[in-house]
Amino acid sequence: MFIDIHVHPAFYEPINDDPMREDMRHEVLDIHLNGVAKLEHVRNQMRLAGLDKLCLLPQDYLTEEGEVPVTNEEIKKLVDLMPDQFIGFASVDPHDPEAAEKLDHALGFLGLSGLNLHPGRQRFYPMDECVQPLYDICETYNKPVMFHAGMSWEPHTLAKYGRPIEFEELAETRPGLRFCLGHFAWPWLEEAAMLMVKHKNVYADTAALYFDCAREFYSRLFTRELEVTWIDRSLRHQVMFGSDNPRFEQIRMAHALEGLGLRDSTVELIKGKNALEFLNGLE
Repeated sequence: MFIDIHVHPAFYEPINDDPMREDMRHEVLDIHLNGVAKLEHVRNQMRLAGLDKLCLLPQDYLTEEGEVPVTNEEIKKLVDLMPDQFIGFASVDPHDPEAAEKLDHALGFLGLSGLNLHPGRQRFYPMDECVQPLYDICETYNKPVMFHAGMSWEPHTLAKYGRPIEFEELAETRPGLRFCLGHFAWPWLEEAAMLMVKHKNVYADTAALYFDCAREFYSRLFTRELEVTWIDRSLRHQVMFGSDNPRFEQIRMAHALEGLGLRDSTVELIKGKNALEFLNGLE
């Protein structure tokens, strides 16, 4: 089982029948070179990368931007079209007075599989009071949280909100809440590793391609900035494959993962087994 835990479906054809919404997404997300992708194209890209499932992440920037680029209902629509391939997360804006009600609806009624939050764009720290009710709901439903951590290409984002050290108290006070530091919180990989080695409820994904080609950047991050043995021995159960598609290509990142010199058993954990545990918890 090969799972991409970090995919943004903003330009998938079934949710882009309104040209004005498509234009809004290009501006709000600062993605301008991607056209609308038919599901046929998505399936082909998955096949070429060897992927079995994609975790689709929506975005809700209601209070800061006045926009919800991808809604929970749109994610549900996509999941219903490809239920064997798509895993849908929810998103709410923590500053929205109706955030808790919307999240409860998304997890309980729509049946979505977790919560996606972007501290740098939504302007909150992980221990702010506004987000605590959302964690309560996720724990009630036994659903994980995906955080955008570290740098973001999106406009109007501040990396300080997503620095790994800001998540330490969350990991300590809510050991039953599984959460992922998206993008391995680049450029703070060592800080992320520090949290992960101490707190087994903290995960990170590999959606961190910002310079060079996938093979060169992965080699730098996961064999030099972090010793390859750190992942292969100590963090092997907490790292998940993520691409941040459509900003980056899944195929090249999937191939780059294979060339890091990790044990085959570790690669299998990163490609899917860890994601299954993250999504579902320990049985």
